[in-house]
Amino acid sequence: MSEPVLRLRGLERIYTTKAGPLPVLKGVDLEVRPGEIVGLVGPSGSGKSSLLHAAGLLEEAQGGTVELAGVDATRLPDAGRTALRRQHIGFVYQFHNLLPEFSARDNIALGLEIAGMAVGPARARALELLAQVGLAERADHQPAQLSGGEQQRVAIARALANRPSLILADEPTGNLDPATSTVVFDLFRQVCADQGAAALVATHNLDLAARMDRVVRMSGGVLLEQAQAGPAA
Repeated sequence: MSEPVLRLRGLERIYTTKAGPLPVLKGVDLEVRPGEIVGLVGPSGSGKSSLLHAAGLLEEAQGGTVELAGVDATRLPDAGRTALRRQHIGFVYQFHNLLPEFSARDNIALGLEIAGMAVGPARARALELLAQVGLAERADHQPAQLSGGEQQRVAIARALANRPSLILADEPTGNLDPATSTVVFDLFRQVCADQGAAALVATHNLDLAARMDRVVRMSGGVLLEQAQAGPAA
């Protein structure tokens, strides 16, 4: 069996509040392997977003370890964590966060250019990804000219731009109607399989979660169970 792309061991996250320390992750253990889509479910406030932020190296845990692509990120300085995140992680959010003044192509290319890629290759990679998500003809359209589903497909393409080992998605279909959610998830599964990426997807949509390879459930900052789900035929 392949080694996990993401391995969490005893992960703890504590927020400081006026009322005192607030534990939001309490010793979480989790592994996600290449090509696997894991659903993360649980009520609001259960710790799903905090888990994604810690796994994505956006927030530093107070205990435990985050291992990404075989590297223990908890042993790295801030610059090393940033470099590891840029190299291996793609993020997809409920609110796509596309820049309104840029075209679909430039929304994707901009991140690559910031990472050091020349403008020409960055735009070529963006067009390649837009074709992959079925939006080649919409490359020059700004977000306001795209439907909600199209905007989320651009966001998925943007997340895949650096060929990440791990995709972290926080309610990626939360703003979409059921039919569009299905289309977007089918695309998500396809591109993850094509690139061999692992994915951890937080969602309130239990029908969608049931189509994932595995489902983990959180409550009160604790991982309660790991249930096999399995994609629809």
